[in-house]
This record gives sequence, structure tokens and C-alpha cells, in this order.
Amino acid sequence: MVKLRNSNSEYSSCISDLKMKEVINIIDGKRLGAITDIEIDVDSGKLTAIVVPGSGKILGLFGRNTDIVIPWEKIVKIGIDVILVESVTFADIKPLEK
Repeated sequence: MVKLRNSNSEYSSCISDLKMKEVINIIDGKRLGAITDIEIDVDSGKLTAIVVPGSGKILGLFGRNTDIVIPWEKIVKIGIDVILVESVTFADIKPLEK
């Protein structure tokens, strides 16, 4: 189980369930896409970030832009169909290092 920031609720789910959800930035309403990968701290076993395709990618596969890593702290709410994140600027979101 994981605890969302600014929340008293905990969330438990399978990774496959998370990958089915669309990620939306609540600041500007922009759809960032579906989760393509996750980052986990191997020492603690905690999920530290989610990864979505960069703009210009088709189905998360074809395109030139790098993937976007959204830190776990930026996740506001995990709903049935969507994951809401809060990012004022893309400086909050870093490109995936390969």
C-alpha cells in the first residue's frame, strides 16, 4: 500500500492496473498519456515515479521525444480511470534518463 501526499487514504493496486489509467495534469487539464513504466526504489520497495510517453509519441512507441518521469509526490489522486498529477511547469517533470 502507498500513501498519497496530502491525503489520509492509502492506495493499493497492481502495476498492471496503474498502466491502464490515463495521467492528467490538474493544473492545465492536459492529458499526459497512459503510464508506460514505473520507477521503484529497490532498497525500500517504494514506487518513486511513473513514466508517460513524451509528446509526439504514437501509442507510446514511435516518436522522437523522451519519456516523462513524474515523481510520486506530484500524484494527487488515483481514480478508477485516471491518475491526477499536479505539475505547475514541466520543470517539475524530468525526462527519463536512458
